[in-house]
Amino acid sequence: MKYLYIVEYWVPFPQSEYGGVINVIAENDSEAFELLDAEEGFHSGYTDMIMPNVMKAQKLPLAEDYDSAIIDAFTT
Repeated sequence: MKYLYIVEYWVPFPQSEYGGVINVIAENDSEAFELLDAEEGFHSGYTDMIMPNVMKAQKLPLAEDYDSAIIDAFTT
């Protein structure tokens, strides 16, 4: 089973201005972390803050099997 993770952006103000939200499809917290950590478009200096935000993210079970991926990101 896979989940839609709604993750708050982990880079604090003022580097990310006001924050953001990233939607990820993953099987578990570890896979969500790996996808987010590997994304080159995100600030690389805050890797240690990704997992806590993944763990507190809203997780919605998906009825169908989708490919694991970052499906949308809005960050400032």
